[in-house]
Amino acid sequence: MEHQTLKGIIETLLFITDKPLSPAKIADLVDDKDVKASAVAEIIAELRDEYADRSALELREIAGGWQFATAATYSEYVRRLYRERTALRLSPASLETLAIVAYRQPVTKAEIEETRGVDSTSVLDTLVERKLVRVVGRKEIPGRPWVYGTTAEFLKYFGIASLADLPPVDQFLETGETDAGTGTSDDPAGVGTDAPAVQEGIPTDETVSGSAPIAETGAQHGDPDDVTDGPLSDAGNSEESSPAS
Repeated sequence: MEHQTLKGIIETLLFITDKPLSPAKIADLVDDKDVKASAVAEIIAELRDEYADRSALELREIAGGWQFATAATYSEYVRRLYRERTALRLSPASLETLAIVAYRQPVTKAEIEETRGVDSTSVLDTLVERKLVRVVGRKEIPGRPWVYGTTAEFLKYFGIASLADLPPVDQFLETGETDAGTGTSDDPAGVGTDAPAVQEGIPTDETVSGSAPIAETGAQHGDPDDVTDGPLSDAGNSEESSPAS
């Protein structure tokens, strides 16, 4: 297959898709034995550079795949166009809890409540229902409580490729800024300045059984809410329905 033809196919798929596509997935869709995922990745890199130089659209890596999105510079105008559209929005309590899970995972319900100072059963159940948080195993302490971590939907919601893209806690401490409901200006996630860096999967300093690394699939393109709160699709990880412990 000619380079320009393949490039056009890839550009079309990335533009029309409602979730990020990996090079391997695109190669499968092309269905040509001579088209490998490595070749697709090279063309994606070409397209990314071309759009970065000439367009208000950009190719963005999200949750393990690639997808077109509007440049942040123009997001306000998209919001104005779709001002009446309903998007998934999180309450301050949900944002606060989600921040704790994101920066301290794997974390138990008791540890979340110790940080927040209030019962978190309802808000944690809501986050699990919305597939932003999931059960990743049990902590090997008396009672073996469930431990929670973020999901691929979490990456989609915030438009990031991996947990490594989360801003460091020190950044909030230096600026004194925090999003509504995600903690105080002194400690936005309630994790303290000595909090460990967030890594993919389950940190090695926790003893957790039945845990699994967080998958990185899914996202949404062409939806105006991607530049604000980002709606969630039904695709993604299957959540373990368990009582919060």
